[in-house]
Amino acid sequence: MRHAYVISLILASLCAACAAAPTPSPAPSASPKPPFRIVGYITDTGITPSTEQIAALTHINYAFALPGPEGALKGVANDWKLKDIVTRGSARGVKTLISIGGWGSDAAFERMAENPDYRARFVRETRAFVDLYGLDGVDIDWEYPVADPSPNGSAANFSALMQALSDVLRPDGKLLTMAVVTGGRNAEGIKADVLGRVDFVNIMVYDGGPGEGHAPYALAETALAYWEKRGLPQSKRVLGVPFYAKPGDVPYARLVAYDDKASLLDSVEFNGQTVFYNGIPTLQRKVALAQTRGSGIMFWHLGLDASEGPSLLKAIAEAARR
Repeated sequence: MRHAYVISLILASLCAACAAAPTPSPAPSASPKPPFRIVGYITDTGITPSTEQIAALTHINYAFALPGPEGALKGVANDWKLKDIVTRGSARGVKTLISIGGWGSDAAFERMAENPDYRARFVRETRAFVDLYGLDGVDIDWEYPVADPSPNGSAANFSALMQALSDVLRPDGKLLTMAVVTGGRNAEGIKADVLGRVDFVNIMVYDGGPGEGHAPYALAETALAYWEKRGLPQSKRVLGVPFYAKPGDVPYARLVAYDDKASLLDSVEFNGQTVFYNGIPTLQRKVALAQTRGSGIMFWHLGLDASEGPSLLKAIAEAARR
């Protein structure tokens, strides 16, 4: 009996210990992978996108508003078009950003960003523009800030501008993105601190050369590797592709109208010369690359796509669903 009593005491204490032991917390689940981005530039001239085209996108970069050298923001030419895109995009969960800058705007950016008063005015007017049109954010296309190490040089001014924009946009859930080149000297003006101030980065993997060097698959691999080495996380890397051919900036729509096999190729004879671009098979490969080493595809620009026949946007959207 004594042995039985002792055993019962031991069992009781063990049960009490089990009851007192905290229940193990479940292992934390991995963060859900963000949806694959399809970012399309739409210009303020040219075609008005169809609702089907808008629905195939996740983000629209409406191009371009322009920076004034003293900080004023020059608005878009056809704001009715912007309003229409915002309304139709919002109804389908597509975010619309105003893209500011573009080719030839570097001088205005340089002058504006080096002056704190001009810079502050630009930031105020940009935020006011976002609020006026109900936009989801801002895409900055200052493409070539100079890699100047001085405290008041181009690179430092670019950082200051992006910090100020981030401070007025991102706390309210507005997006801040930027367009960058593939790498090398022209990318060194973007300092590492900027990468933490943007939601994602559109890497312009085109115009790499006049012919075959325009936008080959190998250049996409090199560009993603460069920005990865620079510290840009996969979740922020968006691979840019062209909807036009070099030389001559020939729209893809004209190529497929000229040659019914052009959608399956990366070069064709057009008006007596060989032009180079990305056909559907190459874009499908680039989507797969972006899915493993990036977080989306960006393209310039929707007005260059075929509205009838083999659409590049449709091919990208279908490949992204695989």
